Amino acid sequence: MHVAVHQDDPAFDGDMNFRTRRWVRPEDLNANGTLFGGSLLRWIDEEAAIYAIVQLGNHRVVTKLISEINFVSSARQGDLIEMGLRATAFGRTSITMRAEVRNMISRKSILTIEKLVFVSLDERGAPVPHGFTEITYQRDRIPTEREFRQG
Repeated sequence: MHVAVHQDDPAFDGDMNFRTRRWVRPEDLNANGTLFGGSLLRWIDEEAAIYAIVQLGNHRVVTKLISEINFVSSARQGDLIEMGLRATAFGRTSITMRAEVRNMISRKSILTIEKLVFVSLDERGAPVPHGFTEITYQRDRIPTEREFRQG
């Protein structure tokens, strides 16, 4: 099932509905003096996991799949970038989303990922149905209880 985002939705901004921003710092650069792709992918994976947690109401989610990554351009030290995510489908135990990273000033695309899939897990680490079929913009799906284990 695909989920449509409408212009009257409170989080509508083009085709992305979750946004975080980063400042490219010296420690984020590669030997060429541009943004290291590994750093960018780590940031995207973390943001996508947070988005999955909120959408599925479960703090136990794992990355199942990241499709082809298209590096369109790069960023340099001091650039401000924004990362956008959009849920495109809900499976029985999963959520699929699309990602795009853009330069905040030029609005130039830096990277796109057409498909990121996250799976909701139970306390034993097995996939568990989440029961959702639509994007939420409310905070009512944020998990409020966490199990803390020692050892």
